[in-house]
Amino acid sequence: MTDLDGATAVITGASSGIGEATAHALAERGADLVLVARRREALESVAEDVRSAYGVETVVAAGDVRESATSAAAVEAAVEAFGGLDVAVVNAGLARGSDVASMTDEEYFAMQETNVDGAFFLTREALPHLRESEGTLVAVGSFAGEFPRPFNPVYAATKWWIRGFAHSVAAQAGDDGVAVSVVNPSEVRTEFGSEDGEPFEERFEPGGVTEPEEVAEAIAFAASRPGSSAHEIDLYRRDKYADTM
Repeated sequence: MTDLDGATAVITGASSGIGEATAHALAERGADLVLVARRREALESVAEDVRSAYGVETVVAAGDVRESATSAAAVEAAVEAFGGLDVAVVNAGLARGSDVASMTDEEYFAMQETNVDGAFFLTREALPHLRESEGTLVAVGSFAGEFPRPFNPVYAATKWWIRGFAHSVAAQAGDDGVAVSVVNPSEVRTEFGSEDGEPFEERFEPGGVTEPEEVAEAIAFAASRPGSSAHEIDLYRRDKYADTM
């Protein structure tokens, strides 16, 4: 396990699910953390857990990633507290609705502003510092961002955007030593889906789909490559092609 001793990481969507698991995975490798999400109390709980478990330093930067000031404040907190930034994890994301014909403006904008705008804002703020540290940007994509999906085309489109954006940023910043990785899970047992019905952590039995800790391990792997870039990592449940294709 390659360590991240002395590294600093910013993680969005860090209050639960993949983001919380990623906080543990990076802290276990020695990284100090800036944790970003809307729910301050939940963030404080995650921060205390990783401090106690791994002895790393953590900063809570509560805010909504749909607002550019949230990413600016998170990166500024990393620089002020730890002197720089080595890893930025673009994880915050959500889904609303499903059918295009019946989708409301609110559902559309919730996905667009969180999944797309939030990813852009953090990337924009992080890149100058990642160039200085020759660090890593990791974006959480999705199976839905790789193949046409009949369920919720708008959500799928935001994840296609994430992949295209991340790979193009890799082309733009690679000469400066910045690694850019995309991690694409299929269903993950988290709170995802709770706003519109049954969350995945209740819909699927343990072991039936990907666990957040598995995605976090992939993110940590990508974040800790010493001189290369894990361009893209796919994490699918074992029957995904049989179920989908």
